[in-house]
Amino acid sequence: MEQKPQYIPQPIDTKAIELPKELASLAEGMAKNVHEVWAAGRIKDGWTHGEKRDDTSKTHPCLVPYDELPESEKDYDRRTSLATLKFILSKGYEIVKK
Repeated sequence: MEQKPQYIPQPIDTKAIELPKELASLAEGMAKNVHEVWAAGRIKDGWTHGEKRDDTSKTHPCLVPYDELPESEKDYDRRTSLATLKFILSKGYEIVKK
Protein backbone atom coordinates (compact mmCIF):
# COMPACT_ATOMS: atom_id res chain seq x y z
CA MET A 1 0.00 0.00 0.00
CA GLU A 2 1.41 3.37 -1.05
CA GLN A 3 1.89 5.84 1.78
CA LYS A 4 0.72 9.41 1.25
CA PRO A 5 3.30 12.13 1.81
CA GLN A 6 2.93 13.93 5.13
CA TYR A 7 0.74 17.02 4.85
CA ILE A 8 2.50 20.16 6.04
CA PRO A 9 0.13 23.14 6.38
CA GLN A 10 1.52 26.37 4.93
CA PRO A 11 -0.77 29.27 5.85
CA ILE A 12 0.09 32.68 4.45
CA ASP A 13 2.36 34.58 6.81
CA THR A 14 0.32 37.49 8.15
CA LYS A 15 2.46 38.32 11.20
CA ALA A 16 3.34 41.71 9.72
CA ILE A 17 -0.31 42.64 9.22
CA GLU A 18 -1.64 44.86 11.97
CA LEU A 19 -5.40 45.04 12.24
CA PRO A 20 -6.84 48.51 12.72
CA LYS A 21 -8.52 48.91 16.12
CA GLU A 22 -11.90 49.50 14.50
CA LEU A 23 -11.85 45.92 13.23
CA ALA A 24 -11.84 44.48 16.77
CA SER A 25 -15.64 44.42 17.01
CA LEU A 26 -15.82 42.97 13.50
CA ALA A 27 -13.43 40.19 14.52
CA GLU A 28 -15.58 39.30 17.53
CA GLY A 29 -18.74 39.34 15.41
CA MET A 30 -17.03 37.09 12.88
CA ALA A 31 -15.96 34.72 15.65
CA LYS A 32 -19.55 34.43 16.80
CA ASN A 33 -20.71 33.82 13.23
CA VAL A 34 -18.01 31.17 12.69
CA HIS A 35 -19.46 29.34 15.68
CA GLU A 36 -23.04 29.81 14.45
CA VAL A 37 -22.17 28.40 11.00
CA TRP A 38 -20.38 25.43 12.58
CA ALA A 39 -23.26 24.77 15.00
CA ALA A 40 -25.91 25.06 12.28
CA GLY A 41 -24.04 22.50 10.18
CA ARG A 42 -23.75 20.09 13.09
CA ILE A 43 -27.42 20.42 14.00
CA LYS A 44 -28.40 19.92 10.35
CA ASP A 45 -26.37 16.70 10.41
CA GLY A 46 -28.29 15.44 13.46
CA TRP A 47 -25.94 16.49 16.27
CA THR A 48 -27.26 17.65 19.65
CA HIS A 49 -25.76 19.12 22.79
CA GLY A 50 -24.12 16.63 25.14
CA GLU A 51 -21.75 16.73 28.09
CA LYS A 52 -18.96 15.27 25.95
CA ARG A 53 -18.22 14.82 22.29
CA ASP A 54 -19.44 11.47 21.05
CA ASP A 55 -19.23 10.86 17.31
CA THR A 56 -21.42 7.77 17.52
CA SER A 57 -24.33 9.42 19.32
CA LYS A 58 -23.58 12.78 17.67
CA THR A 59 -23.36 14.86 20.83
CA HIS A 60 -21.04 17.81 21.38
CA PRO A 61 -20.59 20.10 24.40
CA CYS A 62 -20.06 23.17 22.20
CA LEU A 63 -23.54 23.10 20.70
CA VAL A 64 -24.53 26.08 22.81
CA PRO A 65 -24.84 29.80 22.04
CA TYR A 66 -21.48 31.55 21.53
CA ASP A 67 -21.85 33.49 24.78
CA GLU A 68 -22.05 30.21 26.71
CA LEU A 69 -18.86 28.75 25.24
CA PRO A 70 -15.78 28.44 27.42
CA GLU A 71 -13.15 31.09 26.62
CA SER A 72 -10.87 28.43 25.11
CA GLU A 73 -13.50 27.69 22.45
CA LYS A 74 -14.21 31.37 21.83
CA ASP A 75 -10.46 31.89 21.36
CA TYR A 76 -10.42 29.18 18.69
CA ASP A 77 -13.14 31.04 16.76
CA ARG A 78 -11.40 34.39 17.36
CA ARG A 79 -8.13 33.07 15.93
CA THR A 80 -9.98 31.92 12.81
CA SER A 81 -11.61 35.34 12.43
CA LEU A 82 -8.42 37.29 13.01
CA ALA A 83 -6.50 35.09 10.57
CA THR A 84 -9.22 35.61 7.95
CA LEU A 85 -9.20 39.39 8.38
CA LYS A 86 -5.41 39.49 8.18
CA PHE A 87 -5.48 37.30 5.07
CA ILE A 88 -7.93 39.70 3.38
CA LEU A 89 -5.76 42.70 4.23
CA SER A 90 -2.57 40.91 3.13
CA LYS A 91 -4.11 40.45 -0.32
CA GLY A 92 -4.52 44.21 -0.68
CA TYR A 93 -8.22 44.49 0.08
CA GLU A 94 -9.66 47.18 2.30
CA ILE A 95 -12.49 46.60 4.73
CA VAL A 96 -14.78 49.61 4.79
CA LYS A 97 -17.93 49.99 6.86
CA LYS A 98 -20.74 51.71 5.01
